[in-house]
Amino acid sequence: MIQAAAAAQSPFEVPLDVARTILSPKSYTDDNVIYPAFKWLRTNLPVGLAQVDGYDPLWIITKHADVMAVERNPNLFHNADFNTILNERASDDFMKSINNGSTRLISSLVYMDPPEHGLYREIAAHWFLPANIVKLEAQIRALAKISVEHLLSFDCECDFVKDFALHYPMRVIMTLFGVPPEDEPRMLKLTQELFGVHDPEEQRDEIKPEPDVAGRMWHAALQDFYGYFNVLSRERRERPRDDLLSLIANSKVNGEPIGEAEANGYYVTIATAGHDTTSSSVAGGLLGLIGFPSEFDKVKAEPRLTAGLVDEALRWTTPVKHFMRNATADTELRGQKIRAMDRLMLCYPSANRDEEVFDAPDEFRITRGRNPHVSFGYGPHMCLGMHLAKLEMRILFEELLPRLRAVELAGSPRLVETNFVGGLKSLPIRFQKA
Repeated sequence: MIQAAAAAQSPFEVPLDVARTILSPKSYTDDNVIYPAFKWLRTNLPVGLAQVDGYDPLWIITKHADVMAVERNPNLFHNADFNTILNERASDDFMKSINNGSTRLISSLVYMDPPEHGLYREIAAHWFLPANIVKLEAQIRALAKISVEHLLSFDCECDFVKDFALHYPMRVIMTLFGVPPEDEPRMLKLTQELFGVHDPEEQRDEIKPEPDVAGRMWHAALQDFYGYFNVLSRERRERPRDDLLSLIANSKVNGEPIGEAEANGYYVTIATAGHDTTSSSVAGGLLGLIGFPSEFDKVKAEPRLTAGLVDEALRWTTPVKHFMRNATADTELRGQKIRAMDRLMLCYPSANRDEEVFDAPDEFRITRGRNPHVSFGYGPHMCLGMHLAKLEMRILFEELLPRLRAVELAGSPRLVETNFVGGLKSLPIRFQKA
């Protein structure tokens, strides 16, 4: 049906060069490439049909209001009838070939629709409530202090991502999760492989760069994650501890113990998105302060602005680049006819730069006040760990910024090659201690 819809709506087709830019993982390594393409679409074709060789036809959704409209209606717009992550058709075909015709290699919340989604989200929803998260502040602050001291141990020059930003959020989430510190390098490596399936620097040597490389990388990383967490899950069922892993391992759904696949879906999501997106936002936030030094001066002079810094870092960086949805019935979006089973790509970085919502959206401004970014999504699928992530970031900046007198680039920043989840992979900086 989607092929028929594509033919019928050809007047609304996105120019091929723009469509290729939006879909290509490489475009996201250069802000001067991807953001102008998003801006062109917001201005000229905010709901546009992309038909690119190697991909299923899909609607590219770039306006803030339209992304929110889709997010708030999970019955009309499903996550999981197709792959909720945009892949080349070859990678989706590979996943189907090894998984009984389904692209759902992981039973996580992002691959669930109502009513299944609500049942499984409830398992950890209470744990992540703000009233519970705030109780962790002293523990998180202690970890932040250790991390800041480590950063300051460098001779005023380091790679802020590799030497610092990757490790603090990892230490926080793994401490709360219950993963031993000695296993953190393994978790980091698997996370980088899972989210960097298109990045040549993250791909496994044994997986050849064929058209289905993303699907094969995704499968290989997941299998390693599952093998690791199956062991920990059995241990937590036999000897529960006061950690998040034990909560999930011993949870029940409809009165029955959680299934292995669904438990692994939770574990992998927490072990990856639980730190990688925060690392990207922290690094992106510092890059924003470097690029807009007046904002650095403001937050140094008024520490109360740290909360605004956190939200602006999340908006400006937008670690999650997209999720896919599909219509379950014929509908309209911004006057455009969308047919049942048509696929939609929700472009969060574009929504977070929408001129109708954000004044001077390409500028890094920590004093925006109201900052309705969609970096955590919106509606029923809003990120479960958003309050924890914001707490981690606030505490870190509160501990870090008073210790810095000045900071500047010491080399060229580099971004991960991905159209899904990612941010800076390298941020060489030079700093002066306060």
